[in-house]
Amino acid sequence: MRSNERPRWQQPEPGSYVPPPRPRQAPESAPNPPAPAPEAVRAPGPTGALGGALPPLAVPPPRGPRLGRGALAVVVGGGAALLAALAVVVPFLLRATGSSGLLVGFLLSLFPLAIVLLAVFAVDRWEPEPRRLIVLALVWGAVMSVAATTLVQPVFLDAFGPRSGAAQTMRFLATVEAPMVEESAKGLGLLILMLAARKYVDGPVDGIVYGMTIAAGFAFTENILYFGRLFSETSGSAASLAVVFTMRGVLSPFAHAMFTGTLGLVMGLAARRWSPGLVVGAFLVGLAPAMLLHNIWNSGGEDFFFLYVLVQIPLFGAATVGVYFLRRAEARLTHERLLEYAQAGWFSPLEVEMLATPRGRSAGLKWATGLGRGTAMRAFIRTATDLAAARQRALSGRDVRGYAASQQELLDRIGRERDALLGMSGGRPRL
Repeated sequence: MRSNERPRWQQPEPGSYVPPPRPRQAPESAPNPPAPAPEAVRAPGPTGALGGALPPLAVPPPRGPRLGRGALAVVVGGGAALLAALAVVVPFLLRATGSSGLLVGFLLSLFPLAIVLLAVFAVDRWEPEPRRLIVLALVWGAVMSVAATTLVQPVFLDAFGPRSGAAQTMRFLATVEAPMVEESAKGLGLLILMLAARKYVDGPVDGIVYGMTIAAGFAFTENILYFGRLFSETSGSAASLAVVFTMRGVLSPFAHAMFTGTLGLVMGLAARRWSPGLVVGAFLVGLAPAMLLHNIWNSGGEDFFFLYVLVQIPLFGAATVGVYFLRRAEARLTHERLLEYAQAGWFSPLEVEMLATPRGRSAGLKWATGLGRGTAMRAFIRTATDLAAARQRALSGRDVRGYAASQQELLDRIGRERDALLGMSGGRPRL
């Protein structure tokens, strides 16, 4: 074999993509930052095999270890709040639907819920959010926000509702109370999540993902109410149920997701430059378009299909296009951050293309799956994406204290995952 030829295990098959091997003489870990001074210190970036270094970041002194009492209090308090909310929501649904209606409504509501969650996972594919936070967002929407709406609605109606006329009251509930109270209840969960788990919210795409997930949970419980109550009131009329199911479950499963997703978009934009006050301000600003869209949707009445064709479908199309371009911007940020690591020697240019472009990821996964290493490739892609996101957060002034430790851990993982992907064991390929 000539000296400039790759060994056979690295030779690409026709039409396949093979990632490059791990750079030679890469250090086991990045150098430790100097001992922190009383003020912010300049921590050097890691040095890779090629001798380059990342541009330094201002890193404040690390905090001491936190006590576990605060986390325990949050868990206990959250569990108690969830039980209290369930004690409100479940009896309310049973009174409105009956046991049979509740079961029918639950089963029918799974269909639109699945559609929205599939859309959430599609939006979230590039940099997936932690599943535990997705579950928490879903639970908030399905239970906490519904309980808050149930409790606040009669108070809001008594304080601001019309004093006479059932028709006026119903219109007020649909066009004023529902947009204001429901969007506030859903948005409060989004605000709490973004404040409590700000390191996982990197921009507008993340805000949209969490907003859509909360909305999916809320719509799920609301659909149980609508479907189950109709089933009970019509003695199980299939025709009536089919009409409402088509309107809510087939034609408009994304209605609530669009409302709260808009709020998530505004808050996600604010989260790029982290400031609690800025995020709270974005919450208050973002409620306005969310409430407006909700009001327009509920104002359709007899003109529902006219409004659906001329307003809702174009809005949905615009939202889809907007998410597409936001996803592309997210991919560009990943590419830019990984190029910085490539210049320091931690990745080769081919690896950056494989890890930070849709086409490269697809080709890399195809190659790895053909060798039975698809899981290893997915882990490699995920860790590299997390590394880019960690650096982007630090560059924008968020999570700076944890940056050095997080970066070191991710770089160590990348080395191990590259070895697993390439079939390396003790520096030699496993054939």
